[in-house]
Amino acid sequence: MDAVTITAFLAPFLPTLLNLGSKMAAGAATKAGETAGTQLATSALDKAQAIWEKLRFKVEAKESAKEAAEDLAKAPDDADLQVALRVQLKKILEADPALAEAIAHILAADAPDGTPGNQIVQNVVGNQNQVIGQVSGGTVLGNITGNVHLPGH
Repeated sequence: MDAVTITAFLAPFLPTLLNLGSKMAAGAATKAGETAGTQLATSALDKAQAIWEKLRFKVEAKESAKEAAEDLAKAPDDADLQVALRVQLKKILEADPALAEAIAHILAADAPDGTPGNQIVQNVVGNQNQVIGQVSGGTVLGNITGNVHLPGH
């Protein structure tokens, strides 16, 4: 499991996971609910809590990782803060492959409503935009260049 995926998944939930105040936590939950629907947001939050339960002690034991998580919880959309946490999580996961495997299992598990665990839905508009995809065996980050036409669209 890679730190990019974990950081991107956890970022919107960190205010809630770190209990940084009911106003911030409520805002994150509301934002998640508006984006994906209440049931899906609840399922995602449950997954985030399960992942955080596995990571929490490792993150808290490492001061730089703890600080990175706390900073990102205050500003979940800040790309620089996401990178800081990503670097720390990468170190933690490289040092503990069993932990990485356990988190991968949580992310891959189907949601309670039966939808598959790793779904990526994107609407990419513009030129030279980055996309995220998934192939058997891992996640792929890449760029689309030129004109892309989908049948029926």
